[in-house]
Amino acid sequence: MPGKISVLFLHSQTGFGADSTIHSHLMRRLDRDRFTVHVAVSPGDVPNGSLALSRLREIPAVRVRPTQFAPGFHHRSGAEILRGVRSAALFPIDFARLVAYTKRERIAIVHGTDRPRDAVYAVLLGRLTGAKSVVHVHVAWSQGYSTAAKWAVRDADAVFAISRFVSETVVAMGTPASRVHTILNSVDTSRWPPDTDGMAVRHEFGIAPSAPVLASVSRLFGQKGQRELFRAFARVRGEYPDLRLIVVGADALEVHGGSFTEELKTLAAELDLGDSVIFAGERSDVVRVMAACDVFTLPSREEPFGLVFLEAMAMRKPVVALGDGGTPEVVEHGRSGLLSAFGDIEALAQNIITLLRDPGLRMQMGNYGRARVVDYFNTERMAEDTARAYDAVLRT
Repeated sequence: MPGKISVLFLHSQTGFGADSTIHSHLMRRLDRDRFTVHVAVSPGDVPNGSLALSRLREIPAVRVRPTQFAPGFHHRSGAEILRGVRSAALFPIDFARLVAYTKRERIAIVHGTDRPRDAVYAVLLGRLTGAKSVVHVHVAWSQGYSTAAKWAVRDADAVFAISRFVSETVVAMGTPASRVHTILNSVDTSRWPPDTDGMAVRHEFGIAPSAPVLASVSRLFGQKGQRELFRAFARVRGEYPDLRLIVVGADALEVHGGSFTEELKTLAAELDLGDSVIFAGERSDVVRVMAACDVFTLPSREEPFGLVFLEAMAMRKPVVALGDGGTPEVVEHGRSGLLSAFGDIEALAQNIITLLRDPGLRMQMGNYGRARVVDYFNTERMAEDTARAYDAVLRT
């Protein structure tokens, strides 16, 4: 239909992480009366294509273009690097074809994540075709990121950031505030039904139906606050000896550089926590873990946004977290959860105790959190905010 705005998303990775989920929501929810949606995605080197390719093909009315992106070598095994070298001869040809595709389809906006290949491709495609380039930043921006990614964020026509906190970090790194747009994340509430039965999880770990349970879900590394949580948990157990903490998540080896799980197990032993801390590892049934708990807690420091907080809120669970980073933009202190300052173990413990003591307060906060997610942190609102940002970018 003439007059539609064509948007090309870039997805160079074969996996499907949190940023992929956010971008897939946008692809699904952008108004098809206004937008034609395309995505260039890595097909991977497996017979049926990458996980990303299969997931993105499930979205209705999206034009999927399998694309051989430039190989990436960061955090890759020797075999993966060898496959990347073998495919290196293909990507210049496919890049030229992608440029031609962008021109032929009259792409107006190229939208990539902050991953270096996505970000650089977005800016280069924009420069070579006249499309506007958007880099979507999902992390607190800093000097620690790659030179290529920092160049792309500085030179893109626009930067989308997942929280005001992240927007401030992007501006602090040199991108003019006029080119930065804050678009708060969302979740698909249909994937987080609050009436899910969590008893199977309690039974799996030998937790009595009446025992109070905390849950904490994230990749495991220091900034996520598990050390501080364990110390607070040790204080709370003095009042609630049958309290259990379910820790879900795998080691973030690329961040921590070693097994953080083993470090946490050592700390749990030093704090004499016994079997009250349950290391559940990485799980595909987080919704059931959420259903099994009474309080969700993740005292992560300077969290860029905290999608997991929205997931807990969607499950009607009150949240205990820290009042820094993007967290206060998601969790409202006193309404959907309780926040404390980083390093204040006593306040963190007291917030947990406050909620354990008061079932009515837990229900009140849980109901408010669920309503807040349904009414505001939904995928439709995020897509509408994105469409408005696109309009602003096209006017520049």
